[in-house]
Amino acid sequence: MMPAMWATLFFFMHTSVSLAIIARVLLRPRVEPSVRLAWIMVVEAVPLVGIAAYLLFGEVRMKQAEVQRMADVRDRLTGLRLASPASAAEVPDEARPVVAANAAVGGMAALTGNRLRLLEESDAAIDRLVDAIDQARDHVHVLFYIWLPDTSGTKIADAICRAEARGVQCRVIVDALGSRALVRSELWERMQQGGAECVTAFPWGLPFISLLFQRLDLRNHRKILVIDNRIAFTGSRNCADMAFAVKARFAPWVDILVAAEGPVVRQLQAVFLGDWMSYTGRDLGDMLQAVPPVAGAGTVAQVVATGPDLRAGSVSDCLCGMLHAARERVVITTPYYVPDAALDAAIRAAARRGVEVTMILPARNDSLIVGATSQGFYYGLLAAGVRLMLFDEGLLHSKIMTVDGRMAMIGSANLDRRSFELNYEVSMGVFDPEVVATLDARQDSYVARAHEITLDEVRAWTSWRRLRNNLLALASPLL
Repeated sequence: MMPAMWATLFFFMHTSVSLAIIARVLLRPRVEPSVRLAWIMVVEAVPLVGIAAYLLFGEVRMKQAEVQRMADVRDRLTGLRLASPASAAEVPDEARPVVAANAAVGGMAALTGNRLRLLEESDAAIDRLVDAIDQARDHVHVLFYIWLPDTSGTKIADAICRAEARGVQCRVIVDALGSRALVRSELWERMQQGGAECVTAFPWGLPFISLLFQRLDLRNHRKILVIDNRIAFTGSRNCADMAFAVKARFAPWVDILVAAEGPVVRQLQAVFLGDWMSYTGRDLGDMLQAVPPVAGAGTVAQVVATGPDLRAGSVSDCLCGMLHAARERVVITTPYYVPDAALDAAIRAAARRGVEVTMILPARNDSLIVGATSQGFYYGLLAAGVRLMLFDEGLLHSKIMTVDGRMAMIGSANLDRRSFELNYEVSMGVFDPEVVATLDARQDSYVARAHEITLDEVRAWTSWRRLRNNLLALASPLL
């Protein structure tokens, strides 16, 4: 066959496949127009590579059997998740839409009677987890996206082995990608030999076969530790030293970790058990025992668990609800800012209507692409009146939003589309001025270690830097 005929055949085949992909993009439900447009541009602008990229990453594909199994687990747990009248919370009028948004996304009510304690920023926070595990009498449930076999990871593994030795049942879930170093280490084998049940979330298996049925980059990004239905821990911190050996040049990694007691422990337990039952097929729903409120009035808290199989919304909807309720002050801490259009618009709108909005991001990001993409949003934020602070002393990895000193959201979710659409995340809404004050104080400490970037500085960036950042921001719907 002549070269010209091969070229013609390739042209018609590529055109036909491109048109089929574009039709698929346009026909898919629940896709933002900006996402549709971005994928159409990629498919048309980058021959073959654009088509391959869409087939690999353009849709949140999951094995239907797995989706059904997760749905069955949620159905099994739904009745057990419901708050009893004694713990259902009354919240101020301005917080009711936020609580309703959280419930619509995560399916759980706001509960009163809790005690929340913010742990140290240092590696001593891991020692608090070890102390709690050493006090366990019935069970220890652990879920981490990243668990490294470093000093902190070894401390937790040793505590689990000690718990098993005294008859405490320990169950461990780690993400297969994020914790691959642990799974390959002797710590993993030691915990299993000690009696702990250890499970990996989303193992790759045979990648070239698996990608036909499910996206390979779906991850369980949650951080949960539940002990005896008595105390739980959650936040942004992985099970690793602040030195974070796998990306040590960005260290220290600065995180937030909260200890919780009261009925909200049951909600975190429900999230863990939902994952465990989905991955193993073993029904442990009977472990969702009622957790009594702590003494005194207690804190109102609400767990919001999100993931790609739910598709009823994302934590972005919850954060937008908080921003719309803001009247005086908003402080946001996030390591990665690649938002959807609704969240970016809500932040800028709050600043334009006179709310004092401060955002704190790391000055140096561990992801070059994500860092540059975030910079593509700086001009719009600064022009709207947002105060933008860049943290100088390590990789700021905390995820916090506080509003008016009255409500907050903390957890594992970044302000990026991966957390909104692909990762399994767990967040906690907090409605208590005293607890929010401690979170604001922690964020104030971040500001003290940061420098402010101004609109004039962004305007002074080179044309190349602005071109790079804005091109990547244009592609943010794909990131």
